[in-house]
Amino acid sequence: MNAAVPTNPIDAASSSVSNQAVVAQPKKVGTIVGGPTPGSAQSGSLGKTTLLNVPSLKATPAPERPAMFQNHLILTQQCFNFNDPTANVEEKEAKRALLLGLVEHINSSKDVFTDNVFPDVIAMLSANLFRDLPSRGDGEEGDDDEPVLEPAWPHLQIVYEFLLRFVVSADVDAKVAKKHISQPFISQLLELFNSEDPREREYLKTILHRIYGKYMGLRAFIRRAINYVFFRVMYESERHNGIGELLEILGSIINGFALPLKAEHKRFLVRALIPLHKVKSVATFHNQLAYCVTQFVEKDPKMIEPIVLGILRFWPNSSSPKQVLFLNELEDLLELTQPSEFTKICVPLFERINMCTDSPHFQVAERALFLWNNEYVVSLIAQNRHLILPLVISSLSKNAAEHWNATVTSLTGNVLKLFVEMDKSFFKECREATLAKEKEQEEAKQKRLKHWELIEKEAKAAQVL
Repeated sequence: MNAAVPTNPIDAASSSVSNQAVVAQPKKVGTIVGGPTPGSAQSGSLGKTTLLNVPSLKATPAPERPAMFQNHLILTQQCFNFNDPTANVEEKEAKRALLLGLVEHINSSKDVFTDNVFPDVIAMLSANLFRDLPSRGDGEEGDDDEPVLEPAWPHLQIVYEFLLRFVVSADVDAKVAKKHISQPFISQLLELFNSEDPREREYLKTILHRIYGKYMGLRAFIRRAINYVFFRVMYESERHNGIGELLEILGSIINGFALPLKAEHKRFLVRALIPLHKVKSVATFHNQLAYCVTQFVEKDPKMIEPIVLGILRFWPNSSSPKQVLFLNELEDLLELTQPSEFTKICVPLFERINMCTDSPHFQVAERALFLWNNEYVVSLIAQNRHLILPLVISSLSKNAAEHWNATVTSLTGNVLKLFVEMDKSFFKECREATLAKEKEQEEAKQKRLKHWELIEKEAKAAQVL
């Protein structure tokens, strides 16, 4: 697609790493990092201490624990190849024990996170988390039910638990830590949302949401960075494993938007959320997307017009299952629609619904007809019946007489009865106008057929001559 992709805030943030706290660069899963990260505050104090001979924090005397805590942070920056379960077995188990000890220590102790330990905390988190994500081989068919699980999860889970406790810890002052929990750090954290391992994405969702709540200065950047992830999916990759989790975070964020809605938030809806409906994999995150969209209508009823018109613009004409999803979403939106706003959208909306009721796919037709089972939607239709009935009566009459599915035929009959009860005289008027129009169309059709027959006869006569 030739559409221009907006400037990437993630790239912009990454370019300023030199002015921020040091964030380790991603490492390939197979890389072994020998020893502590260069430049670490305590790298010279370890001597010959290794993963296999370092004492536990519990066994360390209380006065020496802060230094040992820092030593453990440095040692656990060492990474191993988890694709080979037979490699470095003892070291892997020793590192896992140290990681568990770190989590236990921050749970049971106070004043653990001092200013001088922040660089080692971020270095340990970066060394373990920021990496090339495992993926399927080129050309390999993907199965949504069988994601590629992260082989290093026995270690990663503990690191994520450490990060979560670090973020929510009352000992961590957001004003002090903000130079370490920086935009480059958030950018690399967002890249991990593309992991195929749902366990990792669940941790990331919780952690990013807590960071958003605690670090006020990062909120606008986080929204922009998520926005850019959506742009990449819409205009480049068409696939991302973490869209559902990111939308869940946004659902909570949108719920907290102050009124009146800012222009920035409205642009986000129109430019990012609504176009997400056109993504091929929309079915995998449609529930979360629909929730975010309905939140905007609950905040501001006037947003229903750009939302509905946007959904209609990206209607999945070639996918019946997606059409059913969109019809579900439309019903949820209509339940939140005020009568004054419904009038603005009812004509284009019911032109589309008319096409759905006329669909040969029974599930699409059935779902469209179910709209008339909703009392509030029926009340909106009744108030605008002079606009809506002329749009749908032809297809409804055709379905009642000819549709192959008995359920669709029955539902169509119920809808026609509702229109009769709303306004019998207007229904009769529309019905007569429809019959007259159908008669004209049939006459025009017969006239065309006769004209073609005449042309064919003249052509055959010409061939004989």
